[in-house]
Amino acid sequence: MDLSKFLKEKRLEAGLSQGAVAKKLGYTSPQFVSNWERGLSQPPVATLRKIAQIYNISANDMFDVMLKATIEQVTTELTEKFYKQKAK
Repeated sequence: MDLSKFLKEKRLEAGLSQGAVAKKLGYTSPQFVSNWERGLSQPPVATLRKIAQIYNISANDMFDVMLKATIEQVTTELTEKFYKQKAK
């Protein structure tokens, strides 16, 4: 699972709207939260910590999701490069 899906899942589990989360974080528009949940951008680390508090989850859980997604992405990219070079 990537961070965007994780954030949306945890927000819904907390019973909060994107607007409510944005307001708690001090943003004027829910578009910020929407962009994070669609993977168009990522919140700053300090904001991730606040999100963890709002959703009542461990910041470590959130960072584990980010780490696993990064490892998966790097593995995929390396595999693709390996097979491209092998095909030459």
